[in-house]
Amino acid sequence: MKRLLVEFGMGTSLRRGDYTQAAVRGVKDALWHNSINLAELFGFEKSDMRITVDIGVQDPDAVDVEEVRKVFPYGQTEVRVHHGGLDVARPEGEGNSTIMANVALTVGFDMERADG
Repeated sequence: MKRLLVEFGMGTSLRRGDYTQAAVRGVKDALWHNSINLAELFGFEKSDMRITVDIGVQDPDAVDVEEVRKVFPYGQTEVRVHHGGLDVARPEGEGNSTIMANVALTVGFDMERADG
C-alpha cells in the first residue's frame, strides 16, 4: 500500500465518559479537515481506499471499534486503538471525567493494481 494522506483529529466526551463517543468525534474531526478526492485523482473506486485509523485514549478496551468503522461510508478500514489521549477529572471528582481522544487517519491505495 502506498500512503498518500495523513490527517489528524481530536474528539471529546465532555460529560458521559464515553471513549467510543470521543473516538468517533476525533475521526469526524480528522475527516472534516480535508476534501481531497484521492480515489478520482488516481483512477480508483472509493471502495479501493485503504484507511488506517489510529486512536489514542486512556482506556483502549473501552472503544467500540465497530462504531468507529460506521463513520466511513466506503473503503477498507483498519481501526487500531492505543493507550494515549487524556482523561481530565471533573471538578471535585463530580461525575465522569472528560475524555479526549487523539486520532490519525492514513489513506492509501494498492498502487501496483492501478498499473497493471
